[in-house]
Amino acid sequence: MLIASMFAILLVLILMNVPIAVALAVAGVMGLLVTEGVSSLVTVALDMYDGATKFSLIAIPMFVLAGAIMNATGITVRLINFVSALIGFVRGGLAMVNVGVSLFFAEISGSAVADVAAMGSIMIPEMKKRGYSKEFAAAITSSSASLAIIIPPSIPMILYAVSAGTSVEQLFVAGIVPGLLGAAGLMGVAYAFARRYDLPVEEAFNKSRLKETFVEALPTFALPVIILGGIFGGFVTATEAAGLAVLASIAVGLWYREVDLRQLKNAMLDGGMQTAVVMLLVAASVLMGGFLTRAQVPQQIAADLLAFTDNKYVILLILNFFFLIIGFFLHSAAAIILVVPIVIPLIQGAGIDPVHFGLVVTLNLAIGQQTPPVASVLITSCSIARANVWEVTKVNVYFVAVLLTVLLICTYVPAVPMFLVEYFYR
Repeated sequence: MLIASMFAILLVLILMNVPIAVALAVAGVMGLLVTEGVSSLVTVALDMYDGATKFSLIAIPMFVLAGAIMNATGITVRLINFVSALIGFVRGGLAMVNVGVSLFFAEISGSAVADVAAMGSIMIPEMKKRGYSKEFAAAITSSSASLAIIIPPSIPMILYAVSAGTSVEQLFVAGIVPGLLGAAGLMGVAYAFARRYDLPVEEAFNKSRLKETFVEALPTFALPVIILGGIFGGFVTATEAAGLAVLASIAVGLWYREVDLRQLKNAMLDGGMQTAVVMLLVAASVLMGGFLTRAQVPQQIAADLLAFTDNKYVILLILNFFFLIIGFFLHSAAAIILVVPIVIPLIQGAGIDPVHFGLVVTLNLAIGQQTPPVASVLITSCSIARANVWEVTKVNVYFVAVLLTVLLICTYVPAVPMFLVEYFYR
């Protein structure tokens, strides 16, 4: 009864537009007060501080900062020029350029919102100018930006690893193949749209143009080599790689001698606010998580569901539906912090690899960023395109179908995401 009351209070506070972090903290404090009395609140501040200062979480502001530096130093523009020269000769090539650049940018920022803000401000106006509908431009930009939380480094993966007590590096490796599959699928749908609506070819293939843009963008290609090579080579942890990403982005920006200080300042402020929201969520979740653990709620849920079925694929199907539904209403960080600690005992009891499950959760939440009413990434893209969310959703449903297909493949054919993890780590 107490648990139901707490979650009812939490839901009411969220519906009243109280920030989720505050709602979580209030519900957690109430639970502690009822079960353990006033004395249990003595260490609340320290518990929240300890929860938000875990070493792995330092990577979040670092990756956000690296993405801001990229966008303010001309790195993003050079990436667009190179990818355009590489695949711009295909019909509807600008849409594919959008996916290709998001694929690369995802390897630096780890944030879908940062990706859509950076790419959308450049790509969407250009696509509209070339005859693409604003709905299509917003849809492809939004969906391709979600690759940022599938491909390493991924901020939601970092949060999941902290919540589940598993390896960030292994999660990053598991995301490589699904990210590439997603990119290929999005490009395929974009090409089908291009053929159907006779979208333009950007430019004929020009070998000298390709060589010129490649040489100009060459310093930029060092960024993923440094970051991912350092992680997968075992030279640095994911957190240390985030610091390297910042230093490498600064070095490349200085090489280009092209710094927009105003844009950098705004991007850093936005990134700081995003990071503050996440850290408050993490801190508040410590209270709720501590109460639930002591009340044995996760263990009870695990026992009840395992009594219903012990087939891990049926359990994954149930959890997929669950995460898809909460993705409609919660930001990915909030969903991970609220739900993952509760279901981890179930995952362990069913014999599901926590790294595999982490990728399934990440894919579900990538889809959630595209589905109203919350749809943080989709709404950001629509805002840039000045397009109606529901009209964009009618187009975006085809791109979301690609992400759903990748989710099903990764859920029921674990070898697809996990064979690289097995090769490198096991």
